[in-house]
Amino acid sequence: MSTSPEETFDRNYARHLQHLTLKGLQPKSIEAYSRAIRRIGERFDHQIDALSEQQLLDYFTELVASHSWSSVKLDSILTTTRYTHLTDQTKQHALERINRLMDGFSITWVQVK
Repeated sequence: MSTSPEETFDRNYARHLQHLTLKGLQPKSIEAYSRAIRRIGERFDHQIDALSEQQLLDYFTELVASHSWSSVKLDSILTTTRYTHLTDQTKQHALERINRLMDGFSITWVQVK
């Protein structure tokens, strides 16, 4: 009997919460990591274990339209890090994905007088 994508997601999400708790993260940090995973899980029908770079770029582009830049930046880093952790990717792979994602965004600093 195979498990549904939602059951797999729920199992991995529960394991994700355990890891965060055992790492001693503060409740606000745990909520931020968890929210990022829940949000991307909902967007991709709980099938996040094989997302392509393009899917992630599209997702974060959509997120920019509906959320603040700080939310998008936080979600992109947290989601990418947690996503690669949950799917047993290497830390180097996670770093490469984070860098590629963040290279796609530009920030222009303006001097405030």
